[in-house]
Amino acid sequence: MGTIMVRTNSEGDKTVVRMLIRHPMDTGLVKNKATGKIIPAHFIKTVTCDINGKTVLTADWSIAIAKNPYLSFNIKGVKPQDTLKISWVDNKGESDTLQNTIQNFGPKD
Repeated sequence: MGTIMVRTNSEGDKTVVRMLIRHPMDTGLVKNKATGKIIPAHFIKTVTCDINGKTVLTADWSIAIAKNPYLSFNIKGVKPQDTLKISWVDNKGESDTLQNTIQNFGPKD
């Protein structure tokens, strides 16, 4: 199972993308209670979102982002079944990518 969970909701020409990334987002400023040693920094540096291969969002993060970060944004002009690709890279070189199609859940009647 990947670290990225995504939901999309389209209404008209607007699509809301909501994602949750499982990541420790350690700041490097906290001590391990058992050992007393500093827990090394381990945080996501870059998140990117592509629609059909075109980058529509790039976020540069630092230690100021909470554990298991949540990100939500709106995109206009996206069609159902367009390809959505979300990737992240952290300061240790670890990464994850999720690719799926835009799901149109639209408003309920």
